[in-house]
Amino acid sequence: MDWMAASGRYPPRLIAAALALHDNRLGEAEPLLKAHLKDDPFDVAAIRMLAELAGRIGRYRDAETLLRRAVELSPAFTAARANLALVLYRLNRPAEAIAELNVVAAEDPDNPGHANLQAAAFGRIGQFDEAIALYERVLADAPEQPRVWMSYGHMLKTVGRQADGVAAYRRAITLLPTLGEAWWSLANLKTVTFAEDDIAAMQGALEQPGISDEDRFHLDFALGKAFEDRRQAERAFAHYAAGNTLRRKHISYSADETEAFVDRSIALFTQDFLAERAGQGFAAPDPIFILGMPRAGSTLIEQILSSHSQVEGTSELPDIPALARRDAAYPEGLATWPAERLRETGEEYLQRTRIQRRTDRPFFIDKLPNNWAHVPFIHLILPKARIIDARRHPLGCCFSNFKQHFARGQGFSYALGDMGRYYRDYVRLMSHVDAVLPGRVHRVLYEDMVENTEATVRALLAACGLPFEPACLAFHQTARAVRTASSEQVRQPIFRQGTEAWKPFEPWLDPLKHALGDVLERYPVAPVTTL
Repeated sequence: MDWMAASGRYPPRLIAAALALHDNRLGEAEPLLKAHLKDDPFDVAAIRMLAELAGRIGRYRDAETLLRRAVELSPAFTAARANLALVLYRLNRPAEAIAELNVVAAEDPDNPGHANLQAAAFGRIGQFDEAIALYERVLADAPEQPRVWMSYGHMLKTVGRQADGVAAYRRAITLLPTLGEAWWSLANLKTVTFAEDDIAAMQGALEQPGISDEDRFHLDFALGKAFEDRRQAERAFAHYAAGNTLRRKHISYSADETEAFVDRSIALFTQDFLAERAGQGFAAPDPIFILGMPRAGSTLIEQILSSHSQVEGTSELPDIPALARRDAAYPEGLATWPAERLRETGEEYLQRTRIQRRTDRPFFIDKLPNNWAHVPFIHLILPKARIIDARRHPLGCCFSNFKQHFARGQGFSYALGDMGRYYRDYVRLMSHVDAVLPGRVHRVLYEDMVENTEATVRALLAACGLPFEPACLAFHQTARAVRTASSEQVRQPIFRQGTEAWKPFEPWLDPLKHALGDVLERYPVAPVTTL
């Protein structure tokens, strides 16, 4: 147990805490550690252990505070600094993580784990060449690391090196056949068709004793894709349902909380409230927000706009939710914000996102779908930003989410009832925005993009104040990094199959239909909001 490596002493209470932490008995470890630190507040090993406990239960800010204290007390405590870098990465602060990792790598140059994390952090800020070079260096020194091969595959996929990415995933599977995430990564390319031998290997992996829940649900999602490709809808749905049910057990998500948040937002953001703050915020026109439900065509819209000479694509940026939830009373707390704070927050958003920029193009895209929940906030802090709502048929969109395992977030997507309620709440809030800020949001229907591409693209560009450029219709030829699940699809011309993919599964979609209610019946027209 390396927790105590820096202290050189092993009091019984600290040993007991270390054993409890090792066995994941967090409820026992926490009081032991706090009692020990009350007696010896300078024990950096105990501080690190308490930080690890905080990190395991998702209290990353507490973990950061503790680890900074440990590093302050013992600057040479490399393990604590490495933990701090990981926490900063998980807090979506990759540049700070890289700064800490530079120190760690100098002090512990032979540890491949540090380079692996550094590569992931480089990828988070769009420095993909640096990330790939680091992965290659790690794998040259430690070629038998299946998870590193998988991470390497993720980065290769992102930059469009699909064949190399497939080879990296296959190498990971060869080293560890039960590595469910590697199988799912192949499925998630959407262009790989599994052979019978692959299906047999995945089914065999599911039967292995002691397989983890994480490997199991990844394998179920991958097998769902395999059987869907074979048009065996019942077998495919059984695997999708099993994967979702197991994943849902590990997710803390409340549809009631989402509904209440939307209710409160609608109550707060009235026409009068917004009119009183007209002209406030930071007036920069740089950002183009593409938002809505995941799997609704946002990556396609991003690829089209990124093909324009004046627009730079970035990725799904975490900054708007982070800035919004800095106010513990959000959204109601916005009522107390003075004009200066709105302006400063808009300016801070641009400062935070600058690290993602690679060109001097005047406009850039933030395509975090979940930003639909923050459209009024975006309007208040960045009144000149463009806002694009990507919308897709409720059954097509929601079922596409149901069969998609997301690397993080999207807790609503693992139960059909949750999914329908989430889509309904999204439509409710956007309908309210349309009523109180008419014309503020430009909506793009996925079906229109498929059926009448040129007219839809021209309208999209006009809404962004951009002249038409033919490259936007040849978007699949644009070479750029794409980090989302649609990375390979947007490197091909628009295909129509996506609008019909849900239909073979309709017999099992009643819980989704019930939750959607009149939002399904009226699509694409939204239920009228009451002002």
